Amino acid sequence: MKTRTGIIGATLAMALGSASPGQEALEQLSDRLNFHSRDGSMQLRLSGTIELEGYAISDPVADLVSGSADKFFNPRFGLYLDAQVGTRGYFFAQGRVDRGFDPYYPDKQTEARLDEYALRMELSEPGAGRLFLQLGKFATVVGNWTKRHAAWDNPFITAPLPYGNLTGVWDVFPVPSVDVLLAWAHVSPVGSAPAVLADKEFRLPVIWGPAYAQGVAVAGKWGRFEYAGELKAVGLSARPDRWGEGFSTMERPTMSARLGWRPGPSWNLGFSASTGEYLDRSDHPRIPTGLSRHDYRQTVLAHDLSYAWHHFQFWGEVYAARFEVPRVADVDTLAYYLEAKYRFTPQLSGAMRWNQQWFGEVTNQAGESRPAGRQTWRVDVAPTYRLTTQVQVKLQYSLQHDRPSRERYTQSLSAQLTVRF
Repeated sequence: MKTRTGIIGATLAMALGSASPGQEALEQLSDRLNFHSRDGSMQLRLSGTIELEGYAISDPVADLVSGSADKFFNPRFGLYLDAQVGTRGYFFAQGRVDRGFDPYYPDKQTEARLDEYALRMELSEPGAGRLFLQLGKFATVVGNWTKRHAAWDNPFITAPLPYGNLTGVWDVFPVPSVDVLLAWAHVSPVGSAPAVLADKEFRLPVIWGPAYAQGVAVAGKWGRFEYAGELKAVGLSARPDRWGEGFSTMERPTMSARLGWRPGPSWNLGFSASTGEYLDRSDHPRIPTGLSRHDYRQTVLAHDLSYAWHHFQFWGEVYAARFEVPRVADVDTLAYYLEAKYRFTPQLSGAMRWNQQWFGEVTNQAGESRPAGRQTWRVDVAPTYRLTTQVQVKLQYSLQHDRPSRERYTQSLSAQLTVRF
């Protein structure tokens, strides 16, 4: 255990050693990165984060946080641009330098990416319900987790189960049979640790993180109601290397929408829906005759809620998803999480999250019915301590159970130091 947690201790040591001495310098840097025109018609702000993460995992599981080692270090640098243009225009962009969007391949080469860029225009007139049009590459409007997924705002280090737990569905090959589906999901036979790692690059979750994909969206507010709709070039489950794909006449766009309701100042309830293709754009000779990529669709229905009262905050989401596999079986899954956060002092807060996912049954050639994926639950506990207004350190312990599984329980410990400017 000592060797596994050494990198966690190193991350904490960096946090304690770098907080106070650099606070004044960080504040000065933040002030210097604000620009505005003389008449105030244009305002521009640059900001950024430095994120240092360490992970220690007892055994590989079917999520996006693991690699070829049971412990690894994951650094990340983010740069953000926010620009207000007149009274109706707003532009934002996010660039990152890291070893990949997810802490998945610890030996991957460092890369620089532009994860988000979008122009938002307000179309409504003063006094009317607000209406916005947005074009570019941005997070999905589905659910409520994407609004707090950034390291500084997320009470945890990892994403909730629906945003990262991998199913047995691939995007590079259509599932040819139920037996192959069960093998890809490591249900039958139960996959070993090397087998689980070997095919992670092909498997899909219900939603891949914030789903930064290219598209167009409209959003607005009317009284206590919020609404948003989007057309994206790729689906919710598309992997990060596909987020930059644009619209194509050979593909059908993914359509998603959310309707929100605020019954009171503390509550926010939402309903979301999405439908789109999940196979990638490469040639798929294994698609049966008479079918095309358009027939392999993912449909998602979701409900989200949030509540805030003094120092207490609560969030929850439930996702019902179907991956259609024509002439084989539909892969149905239900995933949810409940998340609570309490701020004990201005600096110290703690959070706990319960995650669970089930899969519908499919019948193989032998007439046996089995779930189409591993039935999973996971509990996450995460304390956060803000050393200054711009430096925070976070710990997370997770305990996960999969059925069937090679290991009955999987444990992971992670630490994160975030410095923002």
